[in-house]
Amino acid sequence: MNSMFDGSVVVCEAPVQGEPYLLTPGPLTTARSTREAMLRDWGSWDGDFRAMTAQLRASLLDIAGDTAGDYDCVPLQGSGSYCVEAMLGSLIPRDGHALVLANGAYGKRIATTLGYLGRAATVLDKGDYLPPRGEEVERLLAADPRITHVVAVHCETSSGILNPLEEIAAATAKHGRKLLIDSMSAFGAVPLDVRQIPCEAFVSSANKCIEGVPGFGFVIARKDALRDAKGRSHSLALDVHDQWEVMNRTGQWRFTPPTHTVAAFIEALRLHKLEGGQPGRLARYANNRDVLVAGMQGLGFEPLLNAGWRSPIIVTFFAPAHPSFEFERFYQSMKRQGFIIYPGKLTAVDSFRIGCIGQVDEHVMRRVVGACAHALREMGVAHAAPPAAALDERKRLAQ
Repeated sequence: MNSMFDGSVVVCEAPVQGEPYLLTPGPLTTARSTREAMLRDWGSWDGDFRAMTAQLRASLLDIAGDTAGDYDCVPLQGSGSYCVEAMLGSLIPRDGHALVLANGAYGKRIATTLGYLGRAATVLDKGDYLPPRGEEVERLLAADPRITHVVAVHCETSSGILNPLEEIAAATAKHGRKLLIDSMSAFGAVPLDVRQIPCEAFVSSANKCIEGVPGFGFVIARKDALRDAKGRSHSLALDVHDQWEVMNRTGQWRFTPPTHTVAAFIEALRLHKLEGGQPGRLARYANNRDVLVAGMQGLGFEPLLNAGWRSPIIVTFFAPAHPSFEFERFYQSMKRQGFIIYPGKLTAVDSFRIGCIGQVDEHVMRRVVGACAHALREMGVAHAAPPAAALDERKRLAQ
C-alpha cells in the first residue's frame, strides 16, 4: 500500500495486488514505503544502525511529551507481551503488590504474567462492557496499603474499550502509588502525554499505531525507575535496566536486534509525523471507526460497547442472531473480498472484531461495509441484528 500526504490529509491507496487489508489491532496494513525500507541489510554494530536506534528512541520520547527529560525509551526485541512482562518484572519489586485493572483478555494476561513472576496482585475485573473508574481505584488503594503499583490497559482490544487513563492516573497519584500502563494498541494515536498522565512507565509496540512491522516493542519509563530496577528482573533477556544501561553506554542492543524492523519503523515514524503526529493519526482512526459503525448499523449489526467507551482502534460487533450466520463462512467471504478481520475474544457472547488502524481510511471502511453486506447475502442472512438475549446481557452487565 502507498500513502500520499497533503498537509494533515492521508490518502490510502489499495495494497499490492493480491494482498488483503489487515483489519486487526496489529500486525496491520502498512505503507509500501515502510515495507520497502526493509530491503536493505544493516550491520547491528555499525554506526548507521546505532544512529537509527537513537533516532527511534528520541522520536518516541517526543511523541510521549517528555519535554523535561525525566523519561527514557528502551526498545526490546520481541512481541508486545514480551515488553509487558519486561516492564512488570523489572519495575515491580519482588515484594511489591500490583492492583491490576482488567476488563478483557489483556488485563487478565497481565494478572497471569504477575503470577508467573511471583508478584502479588489484586485484580479488579470489570467484565467486557465497562472500564475501571478512578473512584474505584481510590477505594481499593485506600483500603489496601500493601498495593505499590497500579497496572492499567489503555485500550482493551478484546472488546475495543478505551479506558479512562486520566482519572486512573489521578487516583493513583493521589494515593502515592505508581502507575504502569499497557498502551500497546493505543500509543501514537490516542493521547498519552506524560505531562498530563503521570506514570512510572508504559509499553507499546512497533506494529500498532505508529504503523511499523512486528519485531520489537518499547518501554518508556522514568529514569529513576530504570535506575531502581537494577538487579530486579527475573530474566536476562527481559531485563529493562540492563538493556537501558547497555544502550546508553554503547548505543547498541545487547543481543541481535531486529534490524529490518527498526528500519521500517524509522520510515513509519516519518509518515506518522507527516500525517500530523498523534492528533492527525487519531483523527483518521476516529473517522474510520465512525464510518464503519454507521455502515454496519445500517446492516443491522450492533456494536458491543456504548459510544462513550468505544475506542478508535478496533470495534467489536455482536454476531447476528440469524440461524444462517456462521462466522467461519463470514470470515472466508471477507477474506476473498480482500479483508482480514478478527474473531471475537469474549466469553459471554458471540462476536467478531474489525480494526480501524493501519493504512486504511474512510473509503476503505465503506468498502468493508459493502463486503459485509455481500457476505450476508451469500449466507442468506437477511438482517444482522444480534440475539435479544445478548443485548439484555449487555444492559444488565453495563449497569
